[in-house]
Amino acid sequence: MFKERVNKIGLSLDENEALLVMSGANRLYFTGFHSSAGMVLITKNGGSFYIDFRYFEKAKNTVDSCEVLLSERTFKEISDSLKKQGIDTLYLETASISISQFKDIKEALGGIEISSSDKFDKMIEEMRSVKTTAEVELIKKAQKLTDDTFDYILDRIKVGRSEKEIMLDMEFFMRSKGSEGVSFDFIVVSGKNSSLPHGVPTDKLIKNGDFLTMDFGAVVSGYHSDMTRTVAVGNVTDEQIKVYDTVLKAQNEALKAIKPGVVCKDIDKVARDIIYGAGYEGCFGHGLGHSVGIEIHENPNFNTRCDKILKQGTIMTVEPGIYIENKFGVRIEDMVYVTTDGILNLTKSKKELITL
Repeated sequence: MFKERVNKIGLSLDENEALLVMSGANRLYFTGFHSSAGMVLITKNGGSFYIDFRYFEKAKNTVDSCEVLLSERTFKEISDSLKKQGIDTLYLETASISISQFKDIKEALGGIEISSSDKFDKMIEEMRSVKTTAEVELIKKAQKLTDDTFDYILDRIKVGRSEKEIMLDMEFFMRSKGSEGVSFDFIVVSGKNSSLPHGVPTDKLIKNGDFLTMDFGAVVSGYHSDMTRTVAVGNVTDEQIKVYDTVLKAQNEALKAIKPGVVCKDIDKVARDIIYGAGYEGCFGHGLGHSVGIEIHENPNFNTRCDKILKQGTIMTVEPGIYIENKFGVRIEDMVYVTTDGILNLTKSKKELITL
């Protein structure tokens, strides 16, 4: 799998060209190796993984997509390699480096033309957007841990527990069951705090009548999951029920509309029209969803601007929400795999309103 990815890039390079991969996500994508450092140099002849002493032993025993090289002065070593191979043009991941990094690389690799073209950014983005069978299986495992965490925490949500306590409880359980980390800092917000789409868990205590929104995910072999559920604690009002039902309807209709060949922004419109039509225009201020994989937010996106055509093999979140300032909010999020004619929903947790 990893060797095929390196070879695909190599086929798009001329004899005198190379691509330097520096970002952690793409290093993992081309090597299958987790590290906080290292660079992958890809030429028409294959890949070289430059890695320092901290990771070298493990890398040389696990990475088979590239030649693994112990590196001490990486740019000097890369410069020597490029000159030896007669390479005079180097492409970078322009989306993930700063202007100062670009200048430093240009200075370090004197005599090599450093291209500012983003053609390989786009190529890698397209490659990563369509998941292999192996990638899908890892994401399924991550989502299974996420569903299990939801089942676990339902019995532990009580009036008088704080948002932070619930968040820590969820994270500890998830890690204890095999998650290698968390997809992102968990969002666990209740009552008025639930009107904050990306609210941070606080010491606020859960009260009777609160909505509690939990947005969380697991990580398996570098692949992420993402899920949101909103539950009610004690008695809820008719207004809360109406908002919840509207969000659920918006999500269900969007799910029905997903299939290969549709324009991403059209899926967003399905959910947004339902929410706005119910009288909540201005209360859904984020996109409907995003792709998920090695990173929690990947392309394409379901939003009002994304003109990309959805492909079979993409994994997307579908997460409509309504947020009423200083009152409460509701978000429901599933993660789905786009099949040949529709979707496979990877999220198994109940979506109908749960009242605890």
